[in-house]
Amino acid sequence: MSAPTGLDKPPVDTKPAKPPTSGVLSYLTGQLSQVGLFIALIAIVVFFQITTDGITLKPINISNLIIQNSYILILAVGMVMVIIAGHIDLSVGSIVAFIGAVAGVMITKWDLPWPLAVVLCLVVGGLVGAWQGYWVAYFGIPAFIVTLGGMLAFRGAAQIVLDNKQIAPFPDGFRDLGSGFLPTFGSSGYEPLTMILGVLASLALVASAFRQRRERRKYDLESEPLWWFVAKQAFAVALIMLVTVQLASYDGTPIVLVILGLLVVGYTAVMSRSVFGRHIYAIGGNLSAAQLSGVKAKSVTFWLFVNMGVISALAGLVYTAGLNLANPSAGNGFELDAISAVFIGGAAVTGGIGTIPGAIIGGLIIGILNNGMSILGVGTDWQQLIKGLVLLAAVAFDFYNKRRRGGL
Repeated sequence: MSAPTGLDKPPVDTKPAKPPTSGVLSYLTGQLSQVGLFIALIAIVVFFQITTDGITLKPINISNLIIQNSYILILAVGMVMVIIAGHIDLSVGSIVAFIGAVAGVMITKWDLPWPLAVVLCLVVGGLVGAWQGYWVAYFGIPAFIVTLGGMLAFRGAAQIVLDNKQIAPFPDGFRDLGSGFLPTFGSSGYEPLTMILGVLASLALVASAFRQRRERRKYDLESEPLWWFVAKQAFAVALIMLVTVQLASYDGTPIVLVILGLLVVGYTAVMSRSVFGRHIYAIGGNLSAAQLSGVKAKSVTFWLFVNMGVISALAGLVYTAGLNLANPSAGNGFELDAISAVFIGGAAVTGGIGTIPGAIIGGLIIGILNNGMSILGVGTDWQQLIKGLVLLAAVAFDFYNKRRRGGL
């Protein structure tokens, strides 16, 4: 029998084991984007609550904050989908002005019933999106160039439709879309309908989160610790109920908040549970791999821009209704605020990453910054500077995370 050579034994690792990292710290480090977003929102609210002597969280200010920033939040819902797919849309501000102009002519000049005018304006928005989507998807022109042309073209179209004049006023029913409230019940205390809606929204949020977690665990895709999952849901519910209580103690629920809530719920479901949503993520993550997997990238891109056109039209209707005025200069800079909201909300510049709730939180951060600085009397020049620095910091943070994980 030959002497043993030791080749039949498994090699022994003689390197000293690395000390284990704390599970909590390790997971939080891996979730820097989400953690940073929550911390930023809380810090900004606390800062302005202190510096404005409590005005920021007063019921009337919260109500005004929602109404005044609703159109940016609506635009952010559509913009995050476009950016996840690796595109961008610079024309949304001009489409807001164009649709407002069309609505003004239909309602005040042609005497169409305002509900019919709203439907027709949404159809026009879809056609605008289809026009731009065709050039991007089927002609291969980069979305940046197509929508830059759209930004100029539809701004000019708004001026032509209005003959460079303003149109006002609008019927009360139409105005309620932008500045009205749901019917209130009771004469004192907290408005019950608003409280009920807040509780239902909280329960629906938690139920949806638990259902998604259960599905991920079923397929062994769940890596989120239970403590972090519970903490996120508790934070979201606390935020919803804080806003609910404040609104219930004022005039109740703004109609535009209901519209926004339906958009968030609907599009979150589309992005997380539908084939269309998964294809959007696939295209933004790796276009070539998505096409090899059978994703019809051109069709998805086309319908993505159709959707953006409809959402831009809705934002234009809400803005025009709230202002009670169709103005050819409306929507200036809206595209920048919407894009900023998406990137601050955690979307990746390179595409493939982003969420609807993240975009909404990013939009809230922009809105709170605008509101707080206005209360403090900060000039518009300084406001622009500060918002630009916040956007740069958000994008730099995204790149830092990718480099830390070896993605760049």
